[in-house]
Amino acid sequence: MKYTLLIYGAESQWTALSEAEQMAMFEKHGAYSEALDKAGVMVAGEPLDVAATARRVTDAGVQDGPYADTKEQLGGFYVIEADSLDAALDWAKQCPRLPGDQIEVRPVPDYGDV
Repeated sequence: MKYTLLIYGAESQWTALSEAEQMAMFEKHGAYSEALDKAGVMVAGEPLDVAATARRVTDAGVQDGPYADTKEQLGGFYVIEADSLDAALDWAKQCPRLPGDQIEVRPVPDYGDV
């Protein structure tokens, strides 16, 4: 079954890092991606730009972001193939993150050829 690992954190914490610290975190994610790939569970993964760059399409039209009144924003994601929720959680525990960041694990339902 596929699982999405959603990485949530405070953008202010990320933007406060030096360029060298940001690059070090990208290197950690590169190593994590390689480990997922080597284990044969990697499906996809991408970082996301800051919430201020987001756009929302609604019945009223297109609105500029950000939208949620929250301290944490979605910063990136991985989609993995795992045998169980426990296996997906084990991978999520290994995902690099800044202090206070959270990894949300969500199953990706398979609706067949819909």
